[in-house]
Amino acid sequence: MLETAWKPFEAISNLRYDNTCKEIFKGWNCISSNKSNGRDLFNWRWKPNHCDLPPFDPIRFLRRFRNTNIGFIGDSLNRNMFVSLVCTLKRASSEVKKWRPAGADRGYTFLQYNLTVAYHRTNLLARYGRWSSDGGVLESLGYKQGFRVDVDVPDGNWAEAPSFHDIVILNTGHWWWAPSKFDPINSPMLFFEKGLPIVPPIKPEHGLDMVLKHMIMFVEKTMRADAIRFFRTQSPRHFEGGDWDQGGSCQRMQPLLQEQVEEFFSLESNGTNVEARMVNQHLFKALGDSSFRILDITHMSEFRADAHPSAAGGKKHDDCMHWCLPGVTDTWNDLLIAYLNRI
Repeated sequence: MLETAWKPFEAISNLRYDNTCKEIFKGWNCISSNKSNGRDLFNWRWKPNHCDLPPFDPIRFLRRFRNTNIGFIGDSLNRNMFVSLVCTLKRASSEVKKWRPAGADRGYTFLQYNLTVAYHRTNLLARYGRWSSDGGVLESLGYKQGFRVDVDVPDGNWAEAPSFHDIVILNTGHWWWAPSKFDPINSPMLFFEKGLPIVPPIKPEHGLDMVLKHMIMFVEKTMRADAIRFFRTQSPRHFEGGDWDQGGSCQRMQPLLQEQVEEFFSLESNGTNVEARMVNQHLFKALGDSSFRILDITHMSEFRADAHPSAAGGKKHDDCMHWCLPGVTDTWNDLLIAYLNRI
């Protein structure tokens, strides 16, 4: 039997932060919500092949990145990662200023080091909003309402972020295949470029390709040449028995084995959780010739079916997409810092 690449270790006496960190969103606080394995999640450590991933040293990080601005730009999974980093740093340096730099949803400056960490919420990276028929070409094609997505215009929540930050970590993906939001019949995504509708209308996957192209160009144009740009790969979901609105759940208490990972995520199976690898195909294609570094967290996270909030806290639907904190996104930050230490 194949073994998981997550290895058990004793971490209780050396937690980087705990459930008392106020930045943790209630729905992700699996210890306070009494998830049965909430205190076991950080007793697993990712062990890459042929090397070791050093544990996070927050004091060393604060010292090295003094006078630095770091921006997480993306959906709520990037907020998951942002919260992990903030909680870790606050444990080491509690003198902080809470504010919203460059249009951020939230942010902290660690005053002793003048290090700012901010989160800019954006679901698609591109600007989007409700659209209704206006007598134009889309109406002539039968469209009466939907969502207008401007593929070449960044969402206003992060448009100023690249010129403010020294390091950015972008992501997008989860919202691109979200029929509960962008119903292909009743509220489709309708893509615009240079202010005009793209005709004939294109599918979301092609819209994603266009958005990635334009947003990568926008960041490269507006950030300093010596700034550090990361794009994080897709975070996997672990629904079993259906999707989130079909009674799907995630009740496992231990990481998956390699053979189980393939059952969950194989593109050939086209199952409930295929989104992660499908999105990554688009990301890798778009990022190939760019100046972005790829922060690939997908495969390491695919094992962790045990580490989602699930039904903890009395949720109406199991949350098998976000991660408990403390939890898996702590290891994402370990990987980020390992990359930064090599630059």
